[in-house]
Amino acid sequence: MHRGTPRFAKYICTGTLLSATVNRSRYLHPSITHRLRSTMPPASLPKPLIESGEPSMLSRKFGPEVTNYFGGSPLNRVSFLRPDHTFLDAALRHPSARFLLLKDLGPLTQGEENLRYVDWADVGSVIDSGNGGPYGKTEEEVIKEYDSRAWVPQILFLGLDRRTADENAFSYKDRYRGTPVFAVDLSGPSTLDPKAASSPAKEAADALVKKYTDMGGEFVVNRMFLNLVPEEAAIYAAARHTMDWNQRNPFCAQCGNRTLSTHAGWKRTCPPTDVAFDTDRPACATRKGVSNLSFPRTDAVIIVAIVSADGQKMLLGRSHRFPPSMYSTLAGFLEPGETIEEATRREVWEEAGVTLNRVVLHSTQPWPYPANIMVGAIGQAAPGEDSKAPDLGNDAELEHADWFSLEDVRTALKGAEWSEKGIGASDPVGEAPKGVKLKLPPRTAIAHQLMEAVCNGGFVGGITKI
Repeated sequence: MHRGTPRFAKYICTGTLLSATVNRSRYLHPSITHRLRSTMPPASLPKPLIESGEPSMLSRKFGPEVTNYFGGSPLNRVSFLRPDHTFLDAALRHPSARFLLLKDLGPLTQGEENLRYVDWADVGSVIDSGNGGPYGKTEEEVIKEYDSRAWVPQILFLGLDRRTADENAFSYKDRYRGTPVFAVDLSGPSTLDPKAASSPAKEAADALVKKYTDMGGEFVVNRMFLNLVPEEAAIYAAARHTMDWNQRNPFCAQCGNRTLSTHAGWKRTCPPTDVAFDTDRPACATRKGVSNLSFPRTDAVIIVAIVSADGQKMLLGRSHRFPPSMYSTLAGFLEPGETIEEATRREVWEEAGVTLNRVVLHSTQPWPYPANIMVGAIGQAAPGEDSKAPDLGNDAELEHADWFSLEDVRTALKGAEWSEKGIGASDPVGEAPKGVKLKLPPRTAIAHQLMEAVCNGGFVGGITKI
């Protein structure tokens, strides 16, 4: 896995960068009548898909669908309504609407681990410019009136919470119902916008940050959340991923001019005019048709549990930054022109010198650090590959790799929650339970689920379920 990957990239791709603390309390938004479950470790996983009627033919053949952590969102994204300013404005101002506040991509929390939502009374002064608000005009009007000198906070419409789709919930066209959920960035203008540093919106954002920090809230930055309630983790993942993309793309990758957030935060538009200047902007290819430069990107990463030809061993590797005895599955980025299966075989050979035969897809996991989709697979090595030591001489990604018996991996899976601390936490990793010598990622990581599928899911026993 090259790409000039950042320091934590290998942790990200193996799913082993753990959260540091425990969620000890619950948050109940006034508009929600149900209570969110506590997430004492080990963290719970998203609920599996509940099929209508009898199990489908696919479920009977392959087993139930696997939903990994950061998946299983309770929100109906209604993405086709993002350009509809009438819908967005009504949703924004509905009494049930709730807003997730972020600062430097860190969410507002109460205590250390609980997401805290606010309502319109708090964010109105930040996002309502006095000209009808962010959705008071059509997108065509907003683009035509674009002024690069004005700073407005980034707002994302995340979707309608289906858990609260009762008769009192927000409803649009008597068809789309639920609690509107938005995310608002309070980070303030970047250093590229010095004139906006003292704008009314910036002052309101700073005041809101101070209000909630004074009340005991905290914007938790530079931490990976792996022990939130699964549904809330999925909401945060979408918010962080998309907010990060907006922050990274203030300029058009085609022509270099400033871009404008449209589609409720899910598109960057390069306006043809800017009232800050007397002349029109030069032509830009992104204004014609659909451009992949205009929408959030998701980088695909393969991650694979590798089984020996006889089905008795599993290949695991470790980075030099891992704690002692910590191992995980192998992973790497998908490259242009590759299939998932080809990328899996290439990465395993490059990192461990092992040749794979058949590769089967297992499940996927959104990974918002910053913008990945983990594509989980199970691969079987060619005969004889497990009889020789892995070759780490091609790509210096791993410190060590080895074949472990499935029995050892099963034992380690039982003790994978040996500590609340993990890689990236400020405190050292705790001791594993007695008898557990091999340390593995927690079950919130897709790496754990892949190993679980091999060891305990009937994958190597002649059963087709995965």
